[in-house]
Amino acid sequence: MPGNVRPVEDERDGLTAFLAQQRNVLRIAAYGLTDEQAGLTPSASSLSVGGLIKHVTRAERNWMNMVERLPRDNDPEAHAAAFVFGPDDTLEGVLADYARAAERTDRVVGGIADLGYPVPIPKGVPWFPQDVDAWSLRWVLLHLIQETARHAGHADIVRESIDGATAFPLMAAAEDWPDMPWITPWRPGTPG
Repeated sequence: MPGNVRPVEDERDGLTAFLAQQRNVLRIAAYGLTDEQAGLTPSASSLSVGGLIKHVTRAERNWMNMVERLPRDNDPEAHAAAFVFGPDDTLEGVLADYARAAERTDRVVGGIADLGYPVPIPKGVPWFPQDVDAWSLRWVLLHLIQETARHAGHADIVRESIDGATAFPLMAAAEDWPDMPWITPWRPGTPG
């Protein structure tokens, strides 16, 4: 997937294409990392690349549960644990789980014809509005784009703190771009 979203046909195509792009950018931050590196927390925060991918996976699943009117996981301990890339986690496993969550989102969204489809707002969550009964599916997709982009940015900072690799050289490596005068694909052992 190139560095920019392809031209889109309509609103639904645009929303799903931009979400797919942000997912890809998050995955690229993990490109070439070992399991040990995926769990490192080298910045001022306690975030790791692997933990960020786990968190976004959980968040996307919870949002699709709300869309499908299924129970969402509101366990505070599970929420906190989703940010941790633990000793039993593997980067391959976390990325595969993220791909499954994305496939589910794409399937659920693809099965709803109206982007205005109401998604009930859970009550009692302090950061959710209490005076609104539902978001639209459109709003949920925009929120997922926002959430994924925010955490992709976090992952970029964490990744750069691990080995100096930055987004575009990583993307060039992941997509097998040739060396160019203005960009060299990342290679293990070289900063981005």
